[in-house]
Amino acid sequence: MAKLIFECTGASAAPYTATPTLLFRLNVTEGLGERVDAVALRCQIRIEPHKRRYSPDEARRLHDLFGDTERWAETVKAIQLAAVSVMVPAFTGQTEVGLEVQCTYDLEVASGRYLQGLDDGTIPLLLLFSGTVFTSPDGRLRVEPIPWSSEASYRMPVSVWQDVVNEHFPGSAWLRCSRETLDELSVFKAAHALPTWDATLTALLANQRANGTASGTAGGTP
Repeated sequence: MAKLIFECTGASAAPYTATPTLLFRLNVTEGLGERVDAVALRCQIRIEPHKRRYSPDEARRLHDLFGDTERWAETVKAIQLAAVSVMVPAFTGQTEVGLEVQCTYDLEVASGRYLQGLDDGTIPLLLLFSGTVFTSPDGRLRVEPIPWSSEASYRMPVSVWQDVVNEHFPGSAWLRCSRETLDELSVFKAAHALPTWDATLTALLANQRANGTASGTAGGTP
């Protein structure tokens, strides 16, 4: 039975992709000296947020995800990043394969909210492997499952994810809203002749700040 050992050796922004995509580099080693004809590999990638420290600013941004920091020992759980598949071609001994992972920038998805909240450092990842190994040691095809215990840890620099996002959405972020909210924003945007959605939101925030200041001043007047 083939014995596969997996190691993640790096990650980078995948070039020439239509959507933000991470490219992980995997070393796959067969530990018993058998030739491997192919591997139908599946990989589930999880973020392990409890395995790093957070600055006060990061903790503030992650409040809506994990709650108050006093409760993080209970609320900080693993976050699913992706589940992907790849075919590993024939090899003997060791081979390297690329694992492409499309990234969401939807801030309503837990992984997107978490990654957007980080400034620097590393992101602790756990890669869990499964799938099928094809070998033919005696000339006859042998099909074997990859044990569910197969895994690898990797600490991906936050800068790698930032590079992926900035390549596709430089200096911007995405927010999702209901059609009713969009209709109301459209009316406000047209009424004030605002050129962009960013200008529309900026104007609304300015109005809110002005109204809040006015209310505070009025309330403080004897």
